[in-house]
Amino acid sequence: MQTNTNWRIGSLFGIPLFLDPLWFLILGLATLNFGVAYQELGTVWAWSAGVIMALLLFASVLLHELGHSLVARSQGIKVNSITLFLFGGIAAIEEESKTPGKAFQVAIAGPAVSIALFVLLRLGADVLPDTSALRMMIGDLARINLVLALFNLIPGLPLDGGQVLKAAVWKATGDRFQAVHWAAKTGQILGYAAIALGLAVDYFTGELVTGLWIALLGWFGIRNATTYDRVTILQETLLKLKATDAMTRDFRIVDANQSLRTFADLYLLETNPAQIYFAESDGRYRGMVAIDDLRTVERSEWETRTVDAIVHPLTEIPSVGESTSIAEIINKLESEQLPRVTVLSPAGAVAGIIDRGDIVRTVAQNLGLRITDAEIKRIKEEGSYPQGLQLQVIAKSTTN
Repeated sequence: MQTNTNWRIGSLFGIPLFLDPLWFLILGLATLNFGVAYQELGTVWAWSAGVIMALLLFASVLLHELGHSLVARSQGIKVNSITLFLFGGIAAIEEESKTPGKAFQVAIAGPAVSIALFVLLRLGADVLPDTSALRMMIGDLARINLVLALFNLIPGLPLDGGQVLKAAVWKATGDRFQAVHWAAKTGQILGYAAIALGLAVDYFTGELVTGLWIALLGWFGIRNATTYDRVTILQETLLKLKATDAMTRDFRIVDANQSLRTFADLYLLETNPAQIYFAESDGRYRGMVAIDDLRTVERSEWETRTVDAIVHPLTEIPSVGESTSIAEIINKLESEQLPRVTVLSPAGAVAGIIDRGDIVRTVAQNLGLRITDAEIKRIKEEGSYPQGLQLQVIAKSTTN
């Protein structure tokens, strides 16, 4: 389980607000930049104005992310948090919008807020005296919001422009996954271009800090665009794979008419007894045998009572059809806190069983990932996914 190192500083409209520790680094750099720029105001006023402008800069970023968040919430989508970090801000929106039009609304909301702030601040600055320090600060903040809007409209993920591009391609093709791949690829190309530009700035102008910052933005863009692409590939895989692809027959079939004593002697005293048993009689499955239910029957009755007495009918146990997607199965396992589900054929017979280990093994095979038998065994025993492979989160966003 990953530890959240961000600091919670409160909430806005019920949305938790967090600060990444590295945010203080960029706050200090922004204060230094503004403080140097305002030296004509005098040392004390210059550095005071620098601190105020740095805070207002991040207030603008916060309002930008709040724009995305409130539009998403208006669509019934949960917003888990807003975090300010080294490269700006990010709203943790739980799921994708249902249509490309709604996805466009969420994407454009942030830049729209920044442009609105630019217009309002520009109008506010125009009514102040030309020599006013406040006019200069408000004017600078207006330009910052315009740059923030225009920068975020660059058409590549993870920027808002990439989300707009995704919505446009989704609308044109009808394929959300293809749209993400296009926008992610564009983001990767732009990221590499930014790194090249940063190196060029450093080489030709000697502006090491500026060049490094541009290169870091490019690296951040590549990293996040690649993450979008990989998550989308995983989402496609979870929808493509069906229950029949992951199910196993790691269970035993027993006679429903045999006595509980015979059942216990024949199967439960084995060196490696099965974990799951299904009872059948007259060529039909009667249900699942829960070993723990043996404890509810007095041992003196084991000779006279049959396995059928402790069978859970197939209609009452958690089950899915053979064509159910792996994404749906993951959601069922998580929402109902189940160790496994039974796969039933169209005729109502037991086709197989699926647990989290079966899912991880199948997904890993389809994605070309290496995973050991020991790890699969651990997952089956503990009933938890490997750290970093948040299948339950991705499956939920895939099927919502």
